[in-house]
This record gives sequence, structure tokens and C-alpha cells, in this order.
Amino acid sequence: MQEIEREILERAAAGDVNAFEEVYKAYSRFVYNVALRMCRNNEIAQDVTQDVFITVYDKFDKFRFESSFKTWVYRITVNTSINTLKKGSKMRDKSVSFDDQYDYGQAADSMPEKIQREEQAALIDRLLGYLNTDQRTCMVLRNIEGLSYEEIAEALKIPINTVRSRLKRAREKLLQIRNEVIPNEV
Repeated sequence: MQEIEREILERAAAGDVNAFEEVYKAYSRFVYNVALRMCRNNEIAQDVTQDVFITVYDKFDKFRFESSFKTWVYRITVNTSINTLKKGSKMRDKSVSFDDQYDYGQAADSMPEKIQREEQAALIDRLLGYLNTDQRTCMVLRNIEGLSYEEIAEALKIPINTVRSRLKRAREKLLQIRNEVIPNEV
């Protein structure tokens, strides 16, 4: 996903509904993917996506163009997801298909490739489920969404060393789980 043009963002911030619709089209899938990775529930991720865009619409005038718009939307998405998880007694680690999030776009894939991709997606989902919310958030932003440590720190409003330690602990835990739990089940 590419950053949307500043002119469109400025028009949306000024209340232009058509410009806001362009922003929504450009970022809604991205917001949903981040929310889905964090919440691990399709319906909750859809609710979070709606809440994020309501917040973006309401607070667009607060965006100062000092950082990237994408980082600002990440931060809102992460905060909304975390708040939803804290509130959410209705959320129970329902499984989510990794394929729901990414358009692999190749209907002509061979069956073995499709099966392997689905197995890898299921493994990623299972492994992320073992992490706490803070670790999962950092892992999703870094390894799935491709943010730098600096961008994660900015998006979560935490020190960069906290990002590093959360990622380190998450990797250690994932290695431990993969070596101890997963091989025994395969």
C-alpha cells in the first residue's frame, strides 16, 4: 500500500466527504488486517475498523502532517484494538484464516502450493495466539505489516527499546513454543 497524496488528506481533513472516501478505500483493508491480527476475530476486527474510521473522521483536524498518515492510522488502529480487547469479554480466541487477510490473487495455484500456504497461515495464527497483546502487536506491526522499530515506537507511543525488548521476548517465546508444542502435535 502506498501513502495517499497529501492533497487528498488535506481535503479529507477539511471535511471533503469524497476525499475521506478515497482515504477509506486506500486504508480500510490495511486497518482491518492490523485489527484482525491483533484481535484474532473477524467480527471484532470489522468493528474495530469501523471505530478507527469514525475516530479518524472525528479527529482528522488533529493530524498535523508531522509524521506519516499511515503511522497515525496504525496508532489509532492499535489503540482501538487494545481497548477493544480489554473491554471484550465477548472475544474468545476464535480462529482466523490468514488467507482472509491477504489476497494471494492466484486462483490458478496448484493444490499443493495452496495447501502449503494454508498450513503456514494456520501455523502463524496459532503461534501469534501464544503471545500477549503487547508482544503480538509488535510482531504484527514488524513482521506482517513491515514497520521499522522507529515506526512501531511512534505508532504505539513507546520507547524504541521497549519495542526491541517486546520483539525479543516474542521471538524467544515463539521459538520455545515452536520447538516444544508444535512438533508434538504434527
